[in-house]
Amino acid sequence: MLRFEQVANEFELYFRDYLFLKHNHEEPCFKIGLANARYKMHHGEFKIREKILVQIPLLKFKIISNSKNNIIIEFYKENEKLIVTFVIKNSQLEMQFKCFNPEINRIWIRIPANSDEAIYGCGEQFSELNLRGKEVPLWVEEQGVGRGDPPITGDWYTTYYPQPTFISSENYFCHSENSCYAIFNFTQETFHELYIWSIPKFLVFGKYETAIETISNLSQFLGRQPKLPDWVFDGVWLGVQGGKDIVEEKINTCIENEVKIAAVWCQDWQGIHMQGAQKRLTWNWEYDEELYPDLPNFIRNLNEKGIKFLGYINSMLAKDEEQYIEALRKDLCVKNKEGDLYKIITDTGEKSLLDLSNPDTIKWLKRIIKDNMINIGLSGWMADYGEYLPIDSAIYSGEISENFHNKYPVIFAKANLEAIQESGKLGEIVFFTRAGYSNISKYTTLVWAGDQLVDWSMHDGLASVIPAGISLGICGIGYYHFDIGGFHSLGKYIRDKEIFMRWVEVSVFTMIMRTHESIKPFDNWQFDSDEETLKHFSQMSQIYSFLKPYLKQLSIEYLEDGLPPIRACYLHYEDDPELHNIKYQYLFGKDLLVAPVIKPSIKEWSVYLPNDNWIHLWTGDKYQGGWYTVKAPIGKPPVFYREGSRFSDLFESLKVL
Repeated sequence: MLRFEQVANEFELYFRDYLFLKHNHEEPCFKIGLANARYKMHHGEFKIREKILVQIPLLKFKIISNSKNNIIIEFYKENEKLIVTFVIKNSQLEMQFKCFNPEINRIWIRIPANSDEAIYGCGEQFSELNLRGKEVPLWVEEQGVGRGDPPITGDWYTTYYPQPTFISSENYFCHSENSCYAIFNFTQETFHELYIWSIPKFLVFGKYETAIETISNLSQFLGRQPKLPDWVFDGVWLGVQGGKDIVEEKINTCIENEVKIAAVWCQDWQGIHMQGAQKRLTWNWEYDEELYPDLPNFIRNLNEKGIKFLGYINSMLAKDEEQYIEALRKDLCVKNKEGDLYKIITDTGEKSLLDLSNPDTIKWLKRIIKDNMINIGLSGWMADYGEYLPIDSAIYSGEISENFHNKYPVIFAKANLEAIQESGKLGEIVFFTRAGYSNISKYTTLVWAGDQLVDWSMHDGLASVIPAGISLGICGIGYYHFDIGGFHSLGKYIRDKEIFMRWVEVSVFTMIMRTHESIKPFDNWQFDSDEETLKHFSQMSQIYSFLKPYLKQLSIEYLEDGLPPIRACYLHYEDDPELHNIKYQYLFGKDLLVAPVIKPSIKEWSVYLPNDNWIHLWTGDKYQGGWYTVKAPIGKPPVFYREGSRFSDLFESLKVL
């Protein structure tokens, strides 16, 4: 599988007959260097700058060892050297690095590229899908608000969930095992350049015959999410708040109007405070007896009706609350360089951040989750944030925060999962995260897209959750969803009736339907704002729950084969280059093609169908491959099913719902 071809001072390295490295004096495959970085954080958003002090092209090389499945090469220039071991592990190529100068903290790695190659991945990408021609920074941070041209905050690439992983249309994947800042550059015609701000443990490449094999093997390498409970597919997760009486009232409204409800998600279960028109949370992780008196009994009553109760937690504590005081007394929070508590400033005021490098902190957090959430009957929760570890902080483990920052949300997810496992509730309880990094797929039961604007913005509104879901699927995440209607409502950005109804119909063709009242629930359109919206909401919930057999099959395909439910269209139609340029439609499994309406006042919508036989879900009209313009009224978004699907009868019956 490994082939090394050397001519004089040049070589080419092939794996499975594909060229992965090419080295000569003009274009060395490795450079190393030394640089200083500056990080500025404001509300979880970062400005990152650097000054490169030294860059050393490693022009010369010598072979230390060369065997069938193991090659060791020393790259050097004068006194600087880098030893790279190329070894076959689990039928994949692993590049292992050893640098002898401890001051070296930069590496540039060049991988040969083809001009017509498409590139996907790099975690959750909200603005782009095919990353060819892009330079992609990889750093866990807030997505930004109103990302666009120009943005309010953030850039096209800012994301809660980056990952140093990409997949090529040449059917290989590349993953870098590092936790530092990195930039993956796909702008050059003949090579891709990975710029990593440390010497990585290794790079791994998998090369396969098909795109499906590539996705499947990458997912197996990274780890797959735990199986979702069966109840999650029974209907909507109703995002409501305001206390027991209001929640009951909303539930009764839904029951009277035949809305299928699987759960209520009450983020204010632990209390609220108001900031003007904005409803904000207390951040003390025990139930609020004023809003939810005798919550355990209330939860039991809901469960008897077949409705689960979900809550909220994050990795911070609000100043002067009970748990804040306890955590400070036990020395469980992140400190500054002087050894004092690091005061984290969020948009809701001063907080402390749990130091998850400390095993005692993780034990404490798990006890909070078990005692205050699981033991009173919660069936799930939002595990929010994970982006806020400051770079100028000091943590218990002694590791520099620059390298721990990207790992923080992964460790947070792992702690949540372990609390569930230790309670014997795995497979019954679900939690959902927004921040992430490599290997979080092993620990988080569900990912949500974070805080989008409540409007039609292409980079931060409804449209943005589509490439986000596709790119996450490529990077190993199968269970993904979003806030129906979005979250951020600032200034002129107010959710109206049409955007809410369109957002609802997109959510039907995802694994989870969950609403959010938004940051300003009194100003923004809700599921029960008028009779027409409520009727639409009810119909969409019924269609979703009717699709449960298909959703469960997609779950099985993910767990067994690593195939995400939300798939890039090219995965099943590799011979069609047109699909590489389409980022706002997707395959939901192999048998449904979904082309959401993502602009206002639309009656017709253009759809590109891959070369196959397709049937319009709502009319039964038949189509083959190519561009079509179809009617797209609210409630009947452009969705097609593949003729011959074993779920054809199920899809056919949706027309009468």
